[in-house]
Amino acid sequence: MKPALEFDPKAVLRGLLAILLTWAALGKIANLQDFHAHLAAYQLPLPEALLRLTVTVLPWLELLCAILLITGGLRHAALLWTTLLCAVFVLATGQAWARGLDISCGCLKLGFLGNGAARHTLESVPFAFGRAVLLLAAALYLLRSHRPSFAARAACGP
Repeated sequence: MKPALEFDPKAVLRGLLAILLTWAALGKIANLQDFHAHLAAYQLPLPEALLRLTVTVLPWLELLCAILLITGGLRHAALLWTTLLCAVFVLATGQAWARGLDISCGCLKLGFLGNGAARHTLESVPFAFGRAVLLLAAALYLLRSHRPSFAARAACGP
């Protein structure tokens, strides 16, 4: 008897989030100075020390979330962190768009597209904001539909 393969949309969504988080994390890790410049372009009222800390920690947090989303280890924590990361990105890109900043989000390295209109559109703040909203919606959906194990519920309390 053949095992039945079932389509699991939540697994596909987790996989897509993990792929995007991995892509974004590896691009940042590969060039932290470039990531720092992208982050500074958002003109957020943050001290330089906090910017540097964010540049150092954020890519590794994204990568950890991606790994945990795929492997299933601490999945609830990974979904909480992914949701928080997406919410912060919605706020950052939203304020940049509202202020009319013409910057690249710096998340995905799209140099392979050349310097044409497709790359400019995909790296634009409005597109990044829309993508962030969709990613936040996906993360919230997965978070709300996730049922932590009994051990995880016991560890978190009532």
